[in-house]
Amino acid sequence: MSDALKVTIDGWTDGAPIPGVFAFGVPATEGHVALSDNKNPKISWNGAPTGTQSFAIICHDSDVPSSGDDVNQEGKTVPSDLPRVDFYHWVLVDIPADQTTIAESVDSHGITPKGKAPGKKPYGVTGINNYTDWFAGDADMGGTYGGYDGPCPPWNDSIIHHYHFTVYALDVETLGLNGNFGGPEALAAMEGHILAKGNYVGTYSLNPDVQG
Repeated sequence: MSDALKVTIDGWTDGAPIPGVFAFGVPATEGHVALSDNKNPKISWNGAPTGTQSFAIICHDSDVPSSGDDVNQEGKTVPSDLPRVDFYHWVLVDIPADQTTIAESVDSHGITPKGKAPGKKPYGVTGINNYTDWFAGDADMGGTYGGYDGPCPPWNDSIIHHYHFTVYALDVETLGLNGNFGGPEALAAMEGHILAKGNYVGTYSLNPDVQG
């Protein structure tokens, strides 16, 4: 496997802050968080090696608190030394080998309470993201969140969150996944089939004390 794929995203420079239009939540004028445009960004890639039969995209936040005890609690701050875990925001597999772009807003445009259904799309097969777990049990928002849903880190977190958009070139046309599969299931199915990959990073925070 090589890291030969070159990935580009319209909207921000690699490693720079993600604009609010691509986020699930933005800072609010009153309170802490307001819902945002939640558009998926335009993502493109090139440099796939010979033998590529499909692509996959996985976006994950690597800085999610491993404990929710202090998350979004008035008068508290999520400490920087708290162990962090992955939160998957976008799982898209079986992208046709002749496709090298996912257009802006094609997989998400706006907040969909209770989530969007995963499954077969013209541009691939979407899995579920971790908002499925985050909103579990919420009467207004609980449901199955398929496709892309953007950043909304804790408004009281002491660190900036990093969002990794990784594109994989695979040697199989399909991973054979369907239903409510998530990031871990997609990564497991890709094992032994990755010919190349590329990564593009964005940062985000809802805490005015750590932005920028």
